[in-house]
Amino acid sequence: MKYLAKRNYDSPMVSAFDSLFDNMLGDWGLLPSRMPAVDITETSDAYVLEAELPGYKQEDVKVSVEKHVLKLSSTKQSSKEEKDKKRLVSERCYQCFERSFTLPEDVNEQKIEGEFADGILKLTLPKMEVAKPKAIEVKIK
Repeated sequence: MKYLAKRNYDSPMVSAFDSLFDNMLGDWGLLPSRMPAVDITETSDAYVLEAELPGYKQEDVKVSVEKHVLKLSSTKQSSKEEKDKKRLVSERCYQCFERSFTLPEDVNEQKIEGEFADGILKLTLPKMEVAKPKAIEVKIK
């Protein structure tokens, strides 16, 4: 299963300086630290994708499939206003990510199931029976 990790450069929290160097130098093959860690395993009848999403709720995460691409994404914004505290550092106020995975031909996209518990999103992508190619004899005149 191929996948693509993508940063959201439209985020208001990404500075122009950061995005200049990210665009110019790329991610050097490394996933950004805010990307959820993902494990993908395969059984005889399904692929299983587990994404680590600590601090997220089920309603914070969007899962969709379009044109054989599975997309996990979230935009989570929290604004904590505490009148009696002076905020010195605030790195947890805006989080977003998007991960895309190209699905194999044998995935039954209509029967993908997911469950979310304890900060782990588990998607089960069942395989469908792939018809074996049948040899056809061609008659030559």
